[in-house]
Amino acid sequence: MRNTRQHAHQLIDRMPETQLAGLVHFLETLVDPVATALRDAPLDDELESSEEKSAVAEAKTWLQQNGGKGIPHAEAMRRLGIE
Repeated sequence: MRNTRQHAHQLIDRMPETQLAGLVHFLETLVDPVATALRDAPLDDELESSEEKSAVAEAKTWLQQNGGKGIPHAEAMRRLGIE
């Protein structure tokens, strides 16, 4: 009896090129379903609220004023009281 892996390879070799993309997608789903779900997830199409736009503008201004550098992780944790 043939090895299952060898048999799968032989079947793949007999497939027409037009069907391989679908097979690869199916195999990726089996091997790594989380990565497949993330890849296929829809883009966030929710409109940005005025509060979010304001917060982003404030953050960009703060970064420009501080040489483009954010707050180091340890400092952020200290400021939040999570040391």
